[in-house]
Amino acid sequence: MLPDQPDKRCDLAGLWPVRVIGGLPIAVVDRARSAEDLIALAVAARGSDRPPLYVTSANGQVMVEADRDPAFRAQMMTADAIHADGMPMVFLSRFSGGRPLPERVATTDFIHDVFARSAGPGVRHFLLGATADVIAAAAANLKALYPDAAIVGTHHGYIRPDEEAAVCAEIVATRPDFLWIGMGVPREQEFVTRNLHRLAGVGVVKTAGGLFDFLSGRRSRAPVWMQSLGLEWLWRALLEPRRLGRRYLETNPAALVLLLTRNR
Repeated sequence: MLPDQPDKRCDLAGLWPVRVIGGLPIAVVDRARSAEDLIALAVAARGSDRPPLYVTSANGQVMVEADRDPAFRAQMMTADAIHADGMPMVFLSRFSGGRPLPERVATTDFIHDVFARSAGPGVRHFLLGATADVIAAAAANLKALYPDAAIVGTHHGYIRPDEEAAVCAEIVATRPDFLWIGMGVPREQEFVTRNLHRLAGVGVVKTAGGLFDFLSGRRSRAPVWMQSLGLEWLWRALLEPRRLGRRYLETNPAALVLLLTRNR
């Protein structure tokens, strides 16, 4: 059963309104405002020993996982904000009453909103996830697009539990304002909830899913028209039918039920 009020940590200190969509408290905010607010908060937190703000994202798969797995739901609910990374969530919010979501905040787009605003305040970024070659290519491509942005470190995402403390210490030593973690659901949420205390001094942690595969060029985004119609999942299923076809066949119907019944 949903709580009477969304977890107060999910409203990013009162900056962003929240409404429950598909059973999760979703931030009612657009990409530009998200980038500007998170940069300002990260810059303001420099030199402190506070744990970072933790921002994650929800789509159909995440909603279904959170509904089926109480432990995963608890990990999602520790976030300070949950972005809507799915056009069906945006469509539903416009026709179900309440405050509509202004747009989809997909991390594959959002990282560009943040990097485009990073040069002025000297925002520092650390990239964590994927394989060593993919993360290196992603960092190189970002640097080519945003030559004035500071990428202060990278690390692959295949980390054993006994290595996590050392990797977190390595990250903190670079003093990043943003830590982008792309390990996939639910590994990245599990990593953050286990290690948030070890990341004190980082400004913002943002989970990123398969972001680095796209940034590296290993995988391609769906055409814009498919993205705008909420069909990016179909594009990905067509490209990777063995890995993703069955997943979407199982989760899409369940996600639709949640979208239609677990909202306010």
